[in-house]
Amino acid sequence: MSVMTTGKTDLEPAPLTVDDLQRTPDDGRRYELVDGSLDVSPAPVSFHTLVTGRLTTHLSNCAPTGVLVMDGPGITLNPERTRHRIPDVAVIRNQDFQMPYTTKPPLLAVEVVSPESVLRDHHTKRREYAEFGIPSYWLITPDRDEPSIIELRLKNGEYTEAAAAFGAALLDTELPFPVRVAPQWLLRLDGDWRQHIGGPEDAETEEEAEQPESDA
Repeated sequence: MSVMTTGKTDLEPAPLTVDDLQRTPDDGRRYELVDGSLDVSPAPVSFHTLVTGRLTTHLSNCAPTGVLVMDGPGITLNPERTRHRIPDVAVIRNQDFQMPYTTKPPLLAVEVVSPESVLRDHHTKRREYAEFGIPSYWLITPDRDEPSIIELRLKNGEYTEAAAAFGAALLDTELPFPVRVAPQWLLRLDGDWRQHIGGPEDAETEEEAEQPESDA
């Protein structure tokens, strides 16, 4: 006896949406969605969290009124809610803040690249963030010898490299607002990183503020 098949099956699972993320375990790992499938990253290592913590603080100190600097916000990238990413750091407008996740492009998305995330951050997320319309994308490599920041900007629907800084060199940009960052001070443990992360001018300003007033 022959059996007729149509090539279709009802056994394929339905695509996951952001609603399904509520049921993922709170185990330190990062659960994202790529076209309805889970994309799971391991819990960040120490250098990763050091970079994101310092960068979030520095950007917050430089940010103008009306924007928020957020550490690891959830961003839903499509109306079907089957694409969901969690950039390491993002800058969003106050009016774009939503619960539980934002659905509007942030002004800036930042990813700290690990050996396991090179393909995801440099290719998959680069394409997804460009399609979503995020105007600025930073890729930070926390190499102990020569950390780096690559700044990508959206032009004609694709990212192009606008600037790069390595080690003690400064990334000096006006997007998403005027800010300068020395990559090495995202990681260095000697000295006060807050005085040096924005470059020599920041250190001089800090030193001047600490000088005691002379008697008239």
